[in-house]
Amino acid sequence: MNKVIEVIKIIASGQKHFINFIRIAIFIVMAWIGGLKAFQYEADGIVPFVINSPFMNFFYNNTGKTAIDANGKTVAEYTLYKNPEGKTVQKNVDWHKSNGTYYFSYGLGTFIVIIGLLTLLGIWSPKIGLVGGLLTFGMSIVTLSFLITTPEVYVPNLGGDFPTPQYGFPYLSGAGRLVLKDIIMMAGGAIAASDAAQRILKKI
Repeated sequence: MNKVIEVIKIIASGQKHFINFIRIAIFIVMAWIGGLKAFQYEADGIVPFVINSPFMNFFYNNTGKTAIDANGKTVAEYTLYKNPEGKTVQKNVDWHKSNGTYYFSYGLGTFIVIIGLLTLLGIWSPKIGLVGGLLTFGMSIVTLSFLITTPEVYVPNLGGDFPTPQYGFPYLSGAGRLVLKDIIMMAGGAIAASDAAQRILKKI
């Protein structure tokens, strides 16, 4: 029992280090994901999120456009120009260029890396860390809104013989499961910001 108490005490005394670990983790995620925004496949991949978001779709040139698919159905134009990860189709790339996909992605990636860096610097500067934590929290709110605005975050109805339909809400697709994890980023940003705020108050 005494050994268990000792372990609990060690964990309790490490809170400051764990909060800094949150800052490091946020930086790693932000720097990696933000850096990937400079690459074509990642820029293409965020189009469904951005083009369906009322907070972000004005950044694109082809928002709201529709087209006729191979089955004669009217669909959102962007759905016809998706490049699968690992494959590049030139006509799709040309559409994304006309859409402003890549320029927006470069700007977004830079912003994300900056947020990660500001959060990381909170280890040494609480004022900078407060800004970074709040921006992480705010960015996560926008990202989580994709669960409401983006059709691709839920499993589509492709038919089949299974007796119970497993599509739509609450059946998250791969994209949806990725977005949902941002609730952890939101919590991490809030913790980092709160810790920074406490340190600022101690100096007043």
